[in-house]
Amino acid sequence: MDFPVTFHLFGKTVLAHPLFEALGMFIGMRYYFYLKRKSKEKTPFNTSAAVLIGATAGALFGSKLIGNLENPYKFFEHFDLKTVWTNNTIVGGLAFGLIGVELAKKIVGHKASTGDLIVFPLMLAMIIGRIGCFLTGIYEETYGIPTDSIFGMHLGDQYRRHPVALYEIAFLIILWIILNSILRKNKYPSGFVFQVFMLSYFTFRFLLDFIKPRLEIAGNLGTIQIVCICLIIYYIYKIKNTFLFNHL
Repeated sequence: MDFPVTFHLFGKTVLAHPLFEALGMFIGMRYYFYLKRKSKEKTPFNTSAAVLIGATAGALFGSKLIGNLENPYKFFEHFDLKTVWTNNTIVGGLAFGLIGVELAKKIVGHKASTGDLIVFPLMLAMIIGRIGCFLTGIYEETYGIPTDSIFGMHLGDQYRRHPVALYEIAFLIILWIILNSILRKNKYPSGFVFQVFMLSYFTFRFLLDFIKPRLEIAGNLGTIQIVCICLIIYYIYKIKNTFLFNHL
């Protein structure tokens, strides 16, 4: 396979990454609306619209902010609008999407959890998007460091590298099976599946980034890892409080 993989559409050459990213978002949203129609918990339209807007706005802002702060020296010393717009990370999107949702819920006065329904559509979108990351090889910053392990692959240069996009796809599939099992038991409070997803994903990403090229910001940690630590602490606290509240 030659990297980056491209497709010829309407007379133009299109990289796999943006194509699969857009496809993932489209299919993920369709799956979300499908689950929403089937759900017994009916959320008012105003609340659903506010949450969707909050999540989208927060995710867009956060993905670009954290994506650009992965290399703050380049961001501040060589500011370029095109570079700023193209730098994204799902970690920032998830973190600030959460903030956007919580702000939206406060504005409309909705206190119940709205997260469980979005978990599987979000995971599906991420899996499809990561296929695009893998097919782009080393031409976007979603590849691993060189390795001699049996998992090493040539991704567009002379080195065998960790195919971190494939690792993430495998992790998400396994997590899907686990979370679906939790959901089927139907004995956990609303929002618990979302909390477990977020805690699991941020823990995974914290560890995964040790085998990705990164600029060390604090000790040997990169920006994404620092954000992950903050969210891991937050969700450990949330899950602990969820169980304490439900056992009082």
